[in-house]
Amino acid sequence: MKALKKLAGQTAVYGLPSIVGRLLNYTLVPLHTSTFVPERFGVITEMYSYVAFLVVFLTYGMETAYFRYQTKNDSGNNSTLVFSTVMISLISTTTLFIAAISIFSQEVADFINYPDNSEYVVWFAFIVGLDAISSIPLAKLRIESKATKFAIANILSILVFIGLNFFWLKYCLPEYEVGNRNWIVSTFYSPHIGIGYVFLANLFASIAKFIYLFPSYFKIQIKIDFKLLKQMLIYGSPLLIASLAIIVNESADKIMLKWMLLDDLGKDGANEVVGIYGACYKLSIIITLFIQAFRYAAEPFFFSQEKNIDAKETYAVIMKYFVIVCSIIFLGVTFYLDILKYFIPSEAYWVGLKVVPILLFANIFLGIFYNLSIWYKLSEKTRYGAMISVVGAIITISLNLILIPSIQYMGSAWATFICYGSMVVLSYYFGQKYYPINYPVKRVLGYLLLSAGLYFVSDFLFGNFALGLKLTLNTALLLAFISVIYVLEKPKKEIIS
Repeated sequence: MKALKKLAGQTAVYGLPSIVGRLLNYTLVPLHTSTFVPERFGVITEMYSYVAFLVVFLTYGMETAYFRYQTKNDSGNNSTLVFSTVMISLISTTTLFIAAISIFSQEVADFINYPDNSEYVVWFAFIVGLDAISSIPLAKLRIESKATKFAIANILSILVFIGLNFFWLKYCLPEYEVGNRNWIVSTFYSPHIGIGYVFLANLFASIAKFIYLFPSYFKIQIKIDFKLLKQMLIYGSPLLIASLAIIVNESADKIMLKWMLLDDLGKDGANEVVGIYGACYKLSIIITLFIQAFRYAAEPFFFSQEKNIDAKETYAVIMKYFVIVCSIIFLGVTFYLDILKYFIPSEAYWVGLKVVPILLFANIFLGIFYNLSIWYKLSEKTRYGAMISVVGAIITISLNLILIPSIQYMGSAWATFICYGSMVVLSYYFGQKYYPINYPVKRVLGYLLLSAGLYFVSDFLFGNFALGLKLTLNTALLLAFISVIYVLEKPKKEIIS
C-alpha cells in the first residue's frame, strides 16, 4: 500500500530529526542527575510540568485547527489568510500572557512555593510564549513538506539548549568550584543561579528557534478573518480541553507528588521523591520519542488520506504496525534496563527504576489513543476527544489522590497506566460507533499481551540471574518475539510494497 509506505517515509523525514534532537537532549539526563541531587532535580521536573500545561493553554488547539482548515479542500480559504488569522490570534494572546505573568511574577512564585526565584516565572513566560508563537510556522513547514527547514529549526534549538547546559554545568561550575575564576567564568557564571541555568539555556534555545523562523512572520497579512477564526476556535476548543486533560495525565502526577508529600516530607523531601520519579520517567521516553516522531507525520497524513476510498483500511494497518514497533521497544528497554540504568549515573535515583515498565506500557496506550483519535478529528466530533481526555484526567487525579499517600510515585505510575488504558477503551468504543474502522483488534491485543507476558517471564524467572546470563536469555526472548511477528506478518508483506 503506497499510503503506508508514504507514512513510513514521512515518519522518518519528520520524526528522525525529532528523535535525533530528543536523543541529543537526552544527554542532559546524566548531566543533570550527576550535577544535582534528587531534590534539586525535582525542582527541574516540577517546573517543566507547569510548562507542559502552559504550552497547551497558549496554543488552545489552533495547531490542529490550522492543519484542518489549511488542508480542507472545500473550505474556500486562502492559505495565507488561514496562516495570518491563526498567527495574529496567537501573537495577541501570547503577548497578553507574557505581560500579565511578568507583572505578577512574584505572586506566581509565592503560589508555587519558590518565593526567592520569581525570575524563573518570567523566564518560563517567555519560553512558553515563544514556543507557542513558533508552533504554527513549524506546522506550516510540515504541511508544505519542507522537512529540512523543519529539522533545522528544531535541532538548532536543541543544540543551543544542550550547548549552554554543558557550558554552564560542565565547564563553568567545575571551574568555579576549584577556584579557577577566569574571565569567562567570572563573566558568564554565578553560583547563585544554580539550576536556573537549565531554564536560561531553554530560554536562549527558544529565542534561537524564534529567530530562525522569523522570515515566516513576514508572510503574515495584517488581516484577520473573524468568521474563519470563530470556526477554528469552535473546532479547536474541544481539542484544547482534550490536550489540557492529556497534560494532566502526563504531568499532574509530578506536581501532585510534590504537594501531597510536602507536609510529611518537607519541601526538600518532596522534591527528592519528584526528582527520583522524574529521572526514572526519562527512561520510558524511548517509546515517547517514537510516538512523537509518528505524530509529526501522522496528523497531516491522516487528514490528507481522508478522501481516499481505502483510507480506513490504511488507518487499521497503521495501527497494527504501530503496536508492533512499540512492543519491540518495550521489550528492548525492559530487557536491557540493567544496562540502560547507567544512563542515570547517580545510584540515588535507581530506587525508582521499578516504575519504568509500567510507564512504558502506559505510553503504548497513549500512542494507541493518538492513533484512535483520528476518528473524532475527521468526523469533526472533537467534543468526544475532550470528553474522553477529561475522563482520563479525572481518573489520573483520583488515583493519585488515593495512591500517593501510601505508595508515592508507584501510585503515580499505576494511575498513568490505568488512565491511558481507559482512554483507549473509550476512544475505541465511540470511534466504532461514529467512525467505524476495522482495526485488527485480536492481532493488536495479541502482540501487547505477548510482549507483557515475555517481560513477566524475564522478571520472575531471570531476575536473580547473573547479569550476563540474564541478558543472554532476554535477547533470546526478544528474538523469539520478533520471529513470531515475522511469521505472522510475512504473508502480508506486500501491503507495504
